[in-house]
Amino acid sequence: MRAVIFRNFVTIYLLRMERREFIKKGLGAGILTGSALALKPYPKSFARHHSNQVPDLVAVKGGEPGVLFDKGILALGGMKKYVKPNQNVVIKPNIGWDTSPERGANTNPELIARIVEHCFSAGAKTVYVVDHSTDEWTRTYKNSGIEKAARGAGAKVATGNSESHYHPVHVKNGKSLKNVLVHELILESDVFINVPVLKDHSSTMVTAALKNLMGVVWDRRWWHDNNLHQCIADFPTEIKPDLNIVDAYRVMKRNGPRGVSVSDVVTMKYQLLSEDIVAVDAAAIKLLGREPGQVGHIRIADQMGVGTVDLTSLDISRIEV
Repeated sequence: MRAVIFRNFVTIYLLRMERREFIKKGLGAGILTGSALALKPYPKSFARHHSNQVPDLVAVKGGEPGVLFDKGILALGGMKKYVKPNQNVVIKPNIGWDTSPERGANTNPELIARIVEHCFSAGAKTVYVVDHSTDEWTRTYKNSGIEKAARGAGAKVATGNSESHYHPVHVKNGKSLKNVLVHELILESDVFINVPVLKDHSSTMVTAALKNLMGVVWDRRWWHDNNLHQCIADFPTEIKPDLNIVDAYRVMKRNGPRGVSVSDVVTMKYQLLSEDIVAVDAAAIKLLGREPGQVGHIRIADQMGVGTVDLTSLDISRIEV
């Protein structure tokens, strides 16, 4: 669907060809530029897995990020369920902030490396890691640890710092968000994997899977000025990830999204995985001690049919490492 949308724009197609030539020339540098706390019990809603079928949502706790993902993706059916041979994969972490991993503002780099490895093991042709950073992207990519981890695992690290990377998409079912510029790698991808870090947010109460999609568009400020929660809910009616992996290893409980210090962060050692972007956010918000109905964009996305907040209706697998 994403590729079909993209190909409908003839002029964009020409731009894409020019962009690909630019990418080929730039790969030599490895960067595509111009683009200790005890574990708490599971929430009660995480305690359901009553069959041998693949669960709707997986909640894993108690290990390091890579191991959590190994267990979680296996429970969902393995990465080969999502990635086929010779496909192009785009992984979208949160790489928004110029801070170290211990601050919990960005996705854990160990997790990103492990996801990349699984994609290649499944037969991926190319794996890109990309975000539209809030802070200056070269410092953010470096100091987050994600650039080094992704490249070390074999991924191509792309940027979202230039409008030339973005192309128009009409959000036909959007209520506030009708048209949006989306990063070309998302539009061209065969597989889109969304990997947010869970944290507090001053504007939206929480950053998780739905909010993380703001990093694949160009003009995020427009969203803030035009019913932010509705725009966040509108976007995945048109562009929806194939898989969502919420990193809740280090969780920023206050002063988000940037945080002030490591004192804002609690080591929870959780990870949540689901194809349902609303369900995974509904589960994630509970780890912050809040309810899905308290968060506007989660509530609205449920009402619009993007996914479900009713965790009792889902088959949920809980795994402890």
